[in-house]
Amino acid sequence: MKKEIEVFDYAKEITQAIGKGILLTTKAGDKVNSMTIGWGTLGIEWGTPIFTVFVRENRFTKQLLDQNPEFTINIPYGEVDKQILGVCGTKSGRDCDKIAQLGLTLVEGEKVSVPAILQLPLTLECKVVYAQKQDEHAVADEYKKKYYPADVDSSFSGANRDYHTAYYGKIVAAYIL
Repeated sequence: MKKEIEVFDYAKEITQAIGKGILLTTKAGDKVNSMTIGWGTLGIEWGTPIFTVFVRENRFTKQLLDQNPEFTINIPYGEVDKQILGVCGTKSGRDCDKIAQLGLTLVEGEKVSVPAILQLPLTLECKVVYAQKQDEHAVADEYKKKYYPADVDSSFSGANRDYHTAYYGKIVAAYIL
């Protein structure tokens, strides 16, 4: 049973979880994919609650987001199997079905076509209202060197050469499963 919440009543829990890892879940057609993220922001833009995610250009998640501009943010609330964040952070949905491999339970979204994940019960449903690719020339050199080294291959999971697209997701529903 879903317990609707006011998202900013849980801002501390959400922002603390980001650095430890949360899931960004996308869906296009019948393909559902979850990716562990450690970058994201919760805030207000245009007078609207927004969750912004940053997805590298080469990620399968970006491909799905560009096909269907909706996503869910799935946040550990209580104990979580660290294997979930590990697998979703190291394997690509292009190559495997992480949902099936991990035995995750999908719960139909209320206002978006993307499901929530029962095992990470604090859920934000989001609709993309703005997307912007990073301007590599505007990124400070210290961050370029650390997060965007040009001497790595960007074709595998964990590669960090590609810049990000920021997807601003209007939070249209928030609940705990």
